[in-house]
Amino acid sequence: MTEPAEGTHLSHVRPDGSAHMVDVSGKPSTARTARAVSTVQTSPEVTTLLADNGLSKGDALGTARIAGIMAAKKTSDLVPLCHPLPVAKVTVDLTPDDPVPGTVRITAEVKTTGPTGVEMEALTAASVAALTLYDMIKGVDRSAVIAETKVVSKSGGASGEWNRA
Repeated sequence: MTEPAEGTHLSHVRPDGSAHMVDVSGKPSTARTARAVSTVQTSPEVTTLLADNGLSKGDALGTARIAGIMAAKKTSDLVPLCHPLPVAKVTVDLTPDDPVPGTVRITAEVKTTGPTGVEMEALTAASVAALTLYDMIKGVDRSAVIAETKVVSKSGGASGEWNRA
């Protein structure tokens, strides 16, 4: 693990090492967006079943999409120091065979206007969609893997726009 850059600190940690919720009451409300992705690795046969809505459990992609949307709205209930935010929009897309055959790429985008960002909401949406998809396909592929969940972009607030290279 790399050391933080000089002059930086973890905002949720007090000088004595205890965790706390950051005070954002003095921060201006700005339009904020975050996008996160997660990948489910399975087999090409399973992604064909998903694309054809051929699983006995039903519409796995649609179920995972709704689960991701619901999760984004519940992020502050799941992540202890996360602020509850007025989520304005959540989009969750699941794309079979992207970027390679046998994978499902999940992209979650969350928007709000508020004093803090929505990266956690986007990550939660992508993660829960991936968990739901795994639950829907485990009957046909117990070896499926949820891989590499990450923020790929954010905008708004004092730090402005950021995109993963």
